[in-house]
Amino acid sequence: MNQRLFYWSLTAALAGFLFGFDTVVISGAEKTIQSLWELGDFHHGLAMSMALWGTVIGSLLGSWPTDHFGRKKTLLWIGILYFVSAIWSALANDFYSFMVARFIGGLGVGISTVAAPLYIAEIAPPEHRGRLAGMFQFNIVFGILVAFVSNMLIGRTGENAWRWMLGVEAIPALIYSVMCFGLPESPRWLIGYKEDRKGGAAVLRLIHPDALEGDIQAKVEEISAVAHEASSTSGFWTARLKTPILLAFLIAFFNQLSGINAILYFAPRIFELTGLGAQAALLQSIGIGVTNLIFTFIGLWLIDRLGRRTLLTIGSFGYIASLGLCAWAFFTESYAIVPACIFAFIAAHAVGQGAVIWVFISEIFPNRHRAQGQSLGSFTHWIFAALLTMFFPSMVTAFAPGYVFSFFCLMMVLQLLWVKTMVPETKGRPLEQIEHDLGIAE
Repeated sequence: MNQRLFYWSLTAALAGFLFGFDTVVISGAEKTIQSLWELGDFHHGLAMSMALWGTVIGSLLGSWPTDHFGRKKTLLWIGILYFVSAIWSALANDFYSFMVARFIGGLGVGISTVAAPLYIAEIAPPEHRGRLAGMFQFNIVFGILVAFVSNMLIGRTGENAWRWMLGVEAIPALIYSVMCFGLPESPRWLIGYKEDRKGGAAVLRLIHPDALEGDIQAKVEEISAVAHEASSTSGFWTARLKTPILLAFLIAFFNQLSGINAILYFAPRIFELTGLGAQAALLQSIGIGVTNLIFTFIGLWLIDRLGRRTLLTIGSFGYIASLGLCAWAFFTESYAIVPACIFAFIAAHAVGQGAVIWVFISEIFPNRHRAQGQSLGSFTHWIFAALLTMFFPSMVTAFAPGYVFSFFCLMMVLQLLWVKTMVPETKGRPLEQIEHDLGIAE
């Protein structure tokens, strides 16, 4: 693989590291913050959720800067948002200032889920696109694990440890922002939006240094022709794009209806229901984090070998087995198997949906509407994540846990049927060819 291409993809994927770090780092500071500002349950929950709601807004609006200012500038500003949020959060002296700071970081998370996978998909050759775009998910998981370790180490430094926990994110945010200056702009954005064929061709030569000049010019013509076709047709919400719109919505919908975020956020609560409360913190921060990282790596190793559809199928079977056994364990009070089932669930998610979702959404839309499509999938993901996270505690109070896990299991049976009947394979195909395969090219 072209080393420069790997470096550019890794740089963009580091937005995912900041995403994972920012999402989890608050877990080490939340109790101190509640005590420091004497927050009631409502205001405490509001403060903790501000980043999540910023993520919802960022994912909804992320396509606009990505299309209008370019992929590179958007990626750079994501780093700046993270940097500002980290410093501001660490220095905040009141509840309202802290909420604004966390909301800004959430905007960075939301926009990163639009811009980073999209950028990597647009620069990556078809045969490596899955692994390169999938590095975004790997970095999310890696960032989560590093945040847990960072909190553990910094937590011993005294009464202001929570400020250092939040502020230390400024260091990787600054490094990432500086690295973004070395990125080239996406050739598909240059050719399709700016109509800069010369600039787009120059980037394509860097991506494919061994390609013949005739092949480069042919690729420029193909990208330009597809972009012209898209711009001459109607907008995003049209019957022509109904297939990728439905695919993007459903993969994000099923991603969250597996219960992944609810189970990650409330793992201690689940373990406490089994009588394993003393082990909950360790199981969540170390066991789940390591399992997620290992199996995400396996998923990235397989994604360009077995394909997206195959990994979704494998993950669906893993979901159904682990969630079904969890439900059975709660119904029969066979609690000893619950931790193993939760780890199996995390593994199934990491290999399947976790490895595939951001790659798949970035592949299925035409160049002209890719940012809007990525924004749709990202917004769907985050709004259901927010709603499930909000209602999960009430669900396990109102219903026996066995019924809750049975519901998630049923949704994964529906996902398996969807994968088998509707999901196309995109492995190894140029983005313009995928347009033709889905019937969305003119």
